[in-house]
Amino acid sequence: MARMVKCVVLGTEAEGLDYAPYPGELGQRIYENVSKEGWQRWLRHQTMLINEYRLTPIDPKARQFLVSEMEKFFFGGGSKKPEGYVDVGNGE
Repeated sequence: MARMVKCVVLGTEAEGLDYAPYPGELGQRIYENVSKEGWQRWLRHQTMLINEYRLTPIDPKARQFLVSEMEKFFFGGGSKKPEGYVDVGNGE
């Protein structure tokens, strides 16, 4: 039986992650409070941030920015899209 969590992203009960997706206390909070679907939403948002801001994930400042945005996305009222960002959709 799948582990269920009250997902902070979806606002409903959903299937939880199989393991903490990030190290440390933040990763544990995500594991306990974010569903698989909620995590996928973050990954799409993170990809958009990396592309729009032209971040290099190995750069320490970029990593620090992404961790800060991840914390906001899950526990701080949301991570904003870059100013002027237009979502063109994926053709669905």
